[in-house]
Amino acid sequence: MPLSRRRLLGLAVTLLPMVAVRPLALGPLLRHLLFAPRGETRPPKPLPPNPFTAEGKSLVALVRGAPVAQLLREGLTLLGGLERLPVAGKTVLVKPNVVADDPPPTTTSPELVAAVVQLLYAAGAARVVVGERSAILTLPTRDNLERTGVAHAAREAGAEVIAFEEAAWVRVAPPQAVHVPQYYVAQAAYDADVLINLPVLKTHRSASYTLSLKNLVGLVHPRYTPWVVDRAAWEEVIAELNLAVHPHLTIVDATRVMVAGGPWHGPTVAPGLLLLGGDRIAVDVVGLGLLKHFGQWPPVAGKGVWEQRQIRRAVALGLGAGDKTQVALRAPTATDATLARLLAAIEHHVFG
Repeated sequence: MPLSRRRLLGLAVTLLPMVAVRPLALGPLLRHLLFAPRGETRPPKPLPPNPFTAEGKSLVALVRGAPVAQLLREGLTLLGGLERLPVAGKTVLVKPNVVADDPPPTTTSPELVAAVVQLLYAAGAARVVVGERSAILTLPTRDNLERTGVAHAAREAGAEVIAFEEAAWVRVAPPQAVHVPQYYVAQAAYDADVLINLPVLKTHRSASYTLSLKNLVGLVHPRYTPWVVDRAAWEEVIAELNLAVHPHLTIVDATRVMVAGGPWHGPTVAPGLLLLGGDRIAVDVVGLGLLKHFGQWPPVAGKGVWEQRQIRRAVALGLGAGDKTQVALRAPTATDATLARLLAAIEHHVFG
């Protein structure tokens, strides 16, 4: 994607309001914008079957409480067990949200990262890699991984840690992509046998919200960040950047949720939830139902969950569930009053 003088000027205008929120890392920014990576061309990975379904519907489990490791086990049990997704002898790439060096809910909690890595090794995974590429304004990623505690938690659990901008890339050209016909993704994610997505649930000033679809933008070279590609089609670009590789399981850290502003700062609530599923669209619409319940962010509150632009484009691309009839919720039988209330709200927004 060539960057003309006019394009660079437009990007500079875009950056001005962002600089007021985050300090500008000018060197890494210009380096990644001006110089394309190198990497061999590979076909987009095929969309894998969703292992977590029942009666033809994509399951999304909701669990609430503490500690996180116990919640994780309970949520996977509701989905039918991790054994539905064989990981024995395989390389697994775990992708948290470490957009910056701020604590949750800006970023995925180190506790969840550690719990996932431990569970994967207990299930027989041969190699677990925790990888991320932070926002272009907050690079380098390695510093953010260390400051948030994610790198330490991952290493203590036995995982390798990768900052994608320091590693190799591969070029993909998905034929369905309109706004971003070719881009580079992290080779570590492309080559992994299994991809586990660990987003946080929060609102976003430019993309309306950030969850499973948006978190996978962190697998892509900074030169293809949505606001660089096409500011007017930011949310559609997010969906198209999901065409290269696909998560086998998404585990959402919704223990704390940013309910307005974002992606770096905003008011938060603490519902104490994890959301789990094998279908990124299904997981996103359930998370959107929760955000709508809190009702503090007009771009989410003022639109149906299935009408969000990220969702509509992802549905058109065939990345997961196409409508409410293809999604089913699972929760513990003995739900507490708070979880029951949240479930009722989510069901209203997703299925109503």
